Amino acid sequence: MPNSNPLPIPSDAPARDAALDLTRASLTLLVIAHHAVLAYHRYAPPVGKFTNEGLIWGAFPVIDAARGPGIDALTLWNDSFFMAMMFLLAGLFVPAALARKGAGRFVRDRAVRLGLPFIVAAAVLAPLAYWPAYLLRAAATGNPGFRSAWLGLGVWPAGPAWFLWVLLGFSVVLAGLWAATPRLADRLAAFGAWCRGRPVRACVVLAGLAVLAYLPTVRWVSPFTWFTWGPFTVQTGRVALYAVYFLFGCALGAGGRGISDTWMAPAGPLARRWQVWQAAAGAGFVAFVAALIAWLMTSGRAGPPLWLGVAATMLFALTGVLTTFGLLAGFARWGHRGGTVVASLTRNAYGMYLVHYAIVTWTQYAMLDVALPGLVKAGLVTAFGIGASWGLTILLRKVPGVDRVI
Repeated sequence: MPNSNPLPIPSDAPARDAALDLTRASLTLLVIAHHAVLAYHRYAPPVGKFTNEGLIWGAFPVIDAARGPGIDALTLWNDSFFMAMMFLLAGLFVPAALARKGAGRFVRDRAVRLGLPFIVAAAVLAPLAYWPAYLLRAAATGNPGFRSAWLGLGVWPAGPAWFLWVLLGFSVVLAGLWAATPRLADRLAAFGAWCRGRPVRACVVLAGLAVLAYLPTVRWVSPFTWFTWGPFTVQTGRVALYAVYFLFGCALGAGGRGISDTWMAPAGPLARRWQVWQAAAGAGFVAFVAALIAWLMTSGRAGPPLWLGVAATMLFALTGVLTTFGLLAGFARWGHRGGTVVASLTRNAYGMYLVHYAIVTWTQYAMLDVALPGLVKAGLVTAFGIGASWGLTILLRKVPGVDRVI
């Protein structure tokens, strides 16, 4: 029987929520769009060499001379929330799965659903995705050949698949705590019920936890650095922030289907004030951008004042929370409408997340010499990246056994 899991985030919950499914699928589309438009970013770095010095090409595999105004705003907005929100959504169904399966079986299933795709993505899909990055930089690197250049890096960039191993790590740690602490389930459920009862209170709590997790971290670690060990990479300054979102999602999802019956209900307290939540999210992002611009404008002098850096960091954490709540409110109000296209998207979103990166980078590379404005190229690459990864996932899920994983 085909797997009906719609994710970019594998879920083990027996019951589905249409609004949450559409939320996760929409985040997948944002991820694809994010990677598709980076080649046309106004502030994309110089092409450089295909070496392990800085690895900036890992974020910008293909850089086009055509640039698109407004792409910097889109990618900054995405970066402020979407990966953290994916961890929150991933946590929603963990308590139900742990209660139903137990820690041992839960970890085994997660190893299949997360670990196996990570291995395939890192071993096969990532080198394929980064091949255009080498072709663009081959002359500057001395033309050693892709295989030699790749193996000479000393690391093994895994691309967007980094999310899978971090989520697997969080899941294993929580499963261990679940097994070792019998009262953990009750405590999570009580805390989640307390938060679900009042969305404003929940927002304040998550915002406070996010600031406490992020602000001290980036005081010691640059927010732009990545931990790298073989294929295992993660943005160092955000590990604690992602853990907070994941645990908060676990709390919200603990104690039955309260998340669907309250928060994501179309007449629930979150949905009723969806316009207020989205206005707050917009205001938070504007405040963050203003603080960031002020920080950048003063960074070339003696250095920006400490208070300005602290303000920008806190606003980054805050705008991520507000955007998360704003999107959840919008999908709670309007995301319960289905249809054939939506059903297909939600079923195939996890596979689209896994395969899209190589499709996007090769499309960007193929369009380097096409004389079109940057925004037009960005739109074409985004549309093709979504359509091709969607179609490829549909085909892959027809292969026996693959549908059980993605």
